[in-house]
Amino acid sequence: MIERYTLPEMGELWTETYKLKTWLQVEIAACEAQAELGYIPKEAVAEIKDKANFDPKRVLEIETEVRHDMIAFLTNVNEYVGDAGRYIHLGLTSSDVLDTALALQLVASLDILLARLDDLITAIRVQARQHRHTFMIGRSHGIHAEPITFGFKLAGWLAEVLRSQGRLTNLRTTIAVGKISGAVGTYANVEPRIEELACQKLGLQPDTASTQVISRDRHADFVQQLALLGASIERFAVEIRNLQRTDVLEVEEFFAKGQKGSSAMPHKRNPIRSERLTGIARILRGNAIAALENVALWHERDISHSAVERVILPDSCIATHFMLVEMTDLVQNLLVYPENMARNMNCYGGVVFSQRVLLTLVDKGMSREKAYTVVQSCAHQAWNQPQGDFHALISQDDRVRQLLSPAEIEACFDPAHHLKHLDEIYQRLSI
Repeated sequence: MIERYTLPEMGELWTETYKLKTWLQVEIAACEAQAELGYIPKEAVAEIKDKANFDPKRVLEIETEVRHDMIAFLTNVNEYVGDAGRYIHLGLTSSDVLDTALALQLVASLDILLARLDDLITAIRVQARQHRHTFMIGRSHGIHAEPITFGFKLAGWLAEVLRSQGRLTNLRTTIAVGKISGAVGTYANVEPRIEELACQKLGLQPDTASTQVISRDRHADFVQQLALLGASIERFAVEIRNLQRTDVLEVEEFFAKGQKGSSAMPHKRNPIRSERLTGIARILRGNAIAALENVALWHERDISHSAVERVILPDSCIATHFMLVEMTDLVQNLLVYPENMARNMNCYGGVVFSQRVLLTLVDKGMSREKAYTVVQSCAHQAWNQPQGDFHALISQDDRVRQLLSPAEIEACFDPAHHLKHLDEIYQRLSI
């Protein structure tokens, strides 16, 4: 598990200063590899490591003139290093540094996201354990279906975020790739062994076969996986929003003391945080489309992807981080109303137990077609009356009474029947 205290804030990873730090890391790793293979003096590397520095403002000042960010950076670093600076960037092209450094940022971002995802997993697991036997109605098409428990619903959430955890863990390997192979990727002026050693020092794997850039299918995969995680969080948020509706009110976002829901209506308690998460998920999906557009570059390289990534990569990482933190807090402090769940489940006299009545009648010898007609008739009669009572109608129906005793009818309305395999599901998830 990643130690929390070693992790920087997500926003810090995407500052200009942090970016330039990663550029310098890559340049120094390349110099160390060159020295190990005897291409540059070890004394020069020691001097570079001792003196190398940069000033973001100065880099920007130089870039205003030269119109090239990497040249501006190298010029500024050499202002600190002096003569030994001639060994920096030897045989490299800009994308060697840009793409390898970007991999460091993406890996560091994933480490933070995985830690926050672990928090969400824990929060869902705790609530699922607490509400293992809290009955509520399951819904399909938005219509009452059959009983479930709130814990069972949360178990589905848990299974989904565990899949996301697996995908992000695999993604960390996919994106932890560096490239130091020179212009158009042929290693003409920097041999593969230098790339291998430099990447090893940086905790990366060399790209299998790069052009002048690392192919953008890796980065598209990165953004798509974050969008998929965002879609899962959105699913949970939409569920909370639906269950918080006034006519349902089975769960509710925590409403803090002093919080206001509406400027006009004092009674309002709106699911604003869940709605916010729904909105942010849309941004992640939009970024995923942009990342896919970045895959098709001209020949060995163009820079049409560059401006796009300066927006979508930090935004996607920061937005996903916010969503994870926000959803974790929502789940931890979610207000759950078991009484309302029971009330909703039993409205119309337990009409949601219709399948149990149907199957019991079939088991007693009634044809399925006739049993369906009998049960549906009682169910719809109950459904269409303000105080409809399906239980009473079934109990009074002569066709049912001929086959089922009062105790057998009562057993059809026992929600415990729907829990008989819940333990198996919980065991799969180690809840």
